[in-house]
Amino acid sequence: MGLAAASARLPCRVSRRRARLDPPERLAKYGARPPKLQQYPGLKEEYYLSDFEPNSAVLADWSIDRERVLVVLRPPPDVSLYHRHSNPLFPQTLEHVGTLENVHAFVIPRTDEQRDYVQSLALPSVIVPDRAVDAQSLIAYADLVVSAGGTMNREAAALGVPVYTTYGGRLGGVDEQLIREDRLRPLTDPRALELHKRDPGAAARTRRDPQLMLDLLLSALDQG
Repeated sequence: MGLAAASARLPCRVSRRRARLDPPERLAKYGARPPKLQQYPGLKEEYYLSDFEPNSAVLADWSIDRERVLVVLRPPPDVSLYHRHSNPLFPQTLEHVGTLENVHAFVIPRTDEQRDYVQSLALPSVIVPDRAVDAQSLIAYADLVVSAGGTMNREAAALGVPVYTTYGGRLGGVDEQLIREDRLRPLTDPRALELHKRDPGAAARTRRDPQLMLDLLLSALDQG
């Protein structure tokens, strides 16, 4: 058994209740079955972002021209155990959008090594922050998000922002569901990116009442 599988199996077996969005068949093999498993509707990001409103100061902080297409990019989790596949797609995507004059390609690196690598490319349209970023506001104002991770993809989907995944491993059940709903798109060729300005008012944002999640968690305690 791999470390990632073991880390998923243990909490599923010892917990009295599990509140998850993942498809039941994905969790059954780890020992999480009804009535222990309780599913909540939607994404957890739709709950904790329910009252979130973006701060436009993030655009001024990084001198982002609103007339240009804003693409927010997140590199692969190179340091994570679950990302064992060498995937050239993200560098290809970065080099594609990083040379377009009508684009701001804002890269949010995970490590100093990733920051150094992106800066070494010296791509004219790329912005690499040297300090903390209000990433959720940046995503909300983005015209497009391209990420090899998970949380940023789901936050973009929750905020109604078009998002592509470049993840090279097996996708999680939530990501697969978002793809079926056309809220997340797998990217295989950077030239397939739809690089155009979007109307923020037309975003299909979903807000969910956090009280629903709280009630579900409290009910688990009552039934324990």
